[in-house]
Amino acid sequence: MGMKISSFGRLADGREAKLVTIANTNGMSVEVTNYGAALVSAVTPDKNGCHADVILGYADVTDYAKNGGFLGAVIGRSGNRIGGASFELNGVRYNLAKNENGNNLHSGPDGYDTKIWEMETDEGAGSVTFSYHSADMEQGYPGNFDVSVTYTLTEDNEIKITYTGKADKDTIANMTNHSYFNLEGHDSGSILDHILWIDADAITAVDAESIPTGEIRRVEGTPFDFRTAKAIGRDIEMDDDQLKKGGGYDHNFALNTDGSMKKIAEVTAPVSGRKMEVFTDCVGVQFYTGNFIEDSWIGKDGKPYGKRTGFCLETQFYPDAINHENFASPVLKAGDVYHTTTIYKFS
Repeated sequence: MGMKISSFGRLADGREAKLVTIANTNGMSVEVTNYGAALVSAVTPDKNGCHADVILGYADVTDYAKNGGFLGAVIGRSGNRIGGASFELNGVRYNLAKNENGNNLHSGPDGYDTKIWEMETDEGAGSVTFSYHSADMEQGYPGNFDVSVTYTLTEDNEIKITYTGKADKDTIANMTNHSYFNLEGHDSGSILDHILWIDADAITAVDAESIPTGEIRRVEGTPFDFRTAKAIGRDIEMDDDQLKKGGGYDHNFALNTDGSMKKIAEVTAPVSGRKMEVFTDCVGVQFYTGNFIEDSWIGKDGKPYGKRTGFCLETQFYPDAINHENFASPVLKAGDVYHTTTIYKFS
């Protein structure tokens, strides 16, 4: 393993962000930053041994702060959407920022993706741990929440992301990573020809504002059936009410899982032959096809991104789970340990 720490630029208030580069002996490397605990790049070989960066991202911290889009960021305290930007816990109503159609998206405009995290590296293990103290009522959530996120690059070309946290009051904990992937290379255009498999018999159906209705809808006979691998773009323009509401795929898949660590998805790029497998102990995964990526997002190497040039597979509790009794609960009890792991494995 090799590791390097460098400057990633300064924010408008003068704070400096750091960039950590980790390389294994197989020629794979990743970059992460303490701004938003974000995954900035992953350089992997293709079937011919040629290397490319497969994660959409920006050149430095100023672009991350200016352009947003949650590229590569850790999302917290609660990823995805909460309907009406409010929830009730232990008989108390908590109100959150309304930052998308009167709802709360990714915990609001001051989420963990906008913070400078504490950082500790372990070159021998090929890992870096980012830590953050989220004060009681920050973002509107109860309890002081101390959370850490560890990225590890293994010799098996795995990016292992481990989340650990504890709060002093009952709260919500639903962390995820919002990386956009393009297995042909971050600057190679559309991802619609990528071949995707997801181990899910159902999705959580959504309303016109992408808030779950509470219905667990079977994927059989719908464009959402990825139980047999198919091109992402094959059915994306079908006349389907759920696709219309999301502008494409932007839905939580209810995984076939018992909560243990297992493989839940696989994506292959047809030209380069790169494959990414996803393993997690989470109950859901948000599959998003970058339907609202803006052309103004100028990425690394000066490359403008655009609609459907990256896809996300965000492991999580179901969206708005706190407001649906039939969904697995995202409530973290005071003193209990929040712990979850997701692995992106490349070959």
